[in-house]
Amino acid sequence: MTTYSKLIAQCADTIGKNGDHWSAIDAEYVTRMKLQNRFATGLDIAKYTAGIMREDMAAYDADHSKYTQSLGVWHGFIAQQKMISVKKHFKTPKGRYLYLSGWMIAALRSEFGPLPDQSMHEKTSVPALIEELYTFLKQADARELRHLFTDLDAARAEGNEVKIKSVTDQIDNFETHVVPIVADIDAGFGNEEATYLLAKKLIAAGACCLQIENQVSDAKQCGHQDGKVTVPHEDFMAKINALRYAFLEMGVDDGVIVARTDSLGAGLTQKIPVSNAPGDLADQYNAFIAGEEITAADDLNSGDIVIKRDGKLIKTSRLPNGLIQFKEGTGEDRVVLDCVTALQNGADLLWIETEKPHVGQIASMVDRVKAVVPDAKLVYNNSPSFNWTLNFRQQVFDAWTEAGKDVAAYDRDNLMSVEYDDTELSKEADEKIRAFQADAAQHAGVFHHLITLPTYHTAALSTDNLSKGYFGEEGMLAYVLGVQRREIREGLACVKHQDMAGSNIGDDHKEYFSGGQALKAAGEDNTMNQFG
Repeated sequence: MTTYSKLIAQCADTIGKNGDHWSAIDAEYVTRMKLQNRFATGLDIAKYTAGIMREDMAAYDADHSKYTQSLGVWHGFIAQQKMISVKKHFKTPKGRYLYLSGWMIAALRSEFGPLPDQSMHEKTSVPALIEELYTFLKQADARELRHLFTDLDAARAEGNEVKIKSVTDQIDNFETHVVPIVADIDAGFGNEEATYLLAKKLIAAGACCLQIENQVSDAKQCGHQDGKVTVPHEDFMAKINALRYAFLEMGVDDGVIVARTDSLGAGLTQKIPVSNAPGDLADQYNAFIAGEEITAADDLNSGDIVIKRDGKLIKTSRLPNGLIQFKEGTGEDRVVLDCVTALQNGADLLWIETEKPHVGQIASMVDRVKAVVPDAKLVYNNSPSFNWTLNFRQQVFDAWTEAGKDVAAYDRDNLMSVEYDDTELSKEADEKIRAFQADAAQHAGVFHHLITLPTYHTAALSTDNLSKGYFGEEGMLAYVLGVQRREIREGLACVKHQDMAGSNIGDDHKEYFSGGQALKAAGEDNTMNQFG
């Protein structure tokens, strides 16, 4: 490890080699600036975070209690505050990532205004947000290190050798706020070439992990809505290959690819692949297509599509828009085939989009995948699209019923009612929600748990609470009680918003550049001093 003192010595050597005309440059100031900007490019970040993610995946393989987590974010400040909070409460960012949701970009970051999750937003907004997120995380590094440098200067002024050593050790062992981002590339925003070109932009911005789904790009739907249309495996594998080529071209050799299957809730396909031999992937895909047997050409209408299956002619079932239907009840089988095929053809992790959070359901599919690929691992969407309270109360109700326990006091169809909030059933359901991530990691192969849209909902809830009070009878007290006093009592760094926005870092730079002539903002009249 290159220590703080060694870095200062290296900088001093560089400055000294350039003679007197660099005499105004301070080696320690240069060192501080270098440490505050550890990552010069997005590729530096992608390479660094890919290594972290690979280490975490190996740790999970050895011990399933070592799963990882992330929250979806839609702005750099939200990402910054999330990681500052993680370091504040848990001391280390290890195992905590960020999730970049295409849904939230569409809803919150498009120049068209709020859009549904259908890949209609600008594709360039995805790498732009990645760059923004990492800009704010790097600024969080700069701010925290700046406080350590200030503490070091104070300890030196006091002549406190014990404190000098303590603070220096903290600088030498500083953990960055920069963590892996699982970045949603939707269905690739076009064909495999379009997927490759966009992937390079995401990687250059800092993404070490790309998540791609097996829906048709121009008919893409949110995973928790109806009307999803999937593509044949060959088409999906081409896009997985495009991502891997992009990673390798950009020098991120251990980049991570998450292959997402929407087949569980998708009943449609747009394309019948060509089978070259019985039992090949195309043949397996076509085996799921719904239709009716015909025996003569007279059984056909103009434009009907016929496939040969098991020696019979099958007229495929199509909707008026021409999309072809899968057989009902084949979703899980298609998911398993999707997962095995993806892992055997370049993907590192899986994402199975489900309609409810149920450990048993997830495990039943993952166990089938693991029978073929033993180290299969999942990224799982702990989605706000699920009614978690209702789902888990119904799960407990069903378990109690199966066990012969009396459930006469409960109405299964009305379990969301507030009247059940303090009941034994509700408490058991809440405990299952609390343990869901650990249980799914242990029993269903989930390496990474994420919530796609949490900060969308927290922003709405907190704004509603503030608006209700501020524009009502509480007036300014609503802000003071609900926000500022809580920030102070709970030790939120952003109560000093000038410092959070970089004012003190700017003051340091002014001193570096201008010396005693620097005009600083952090004087006695700065009202941030009221916060201690």
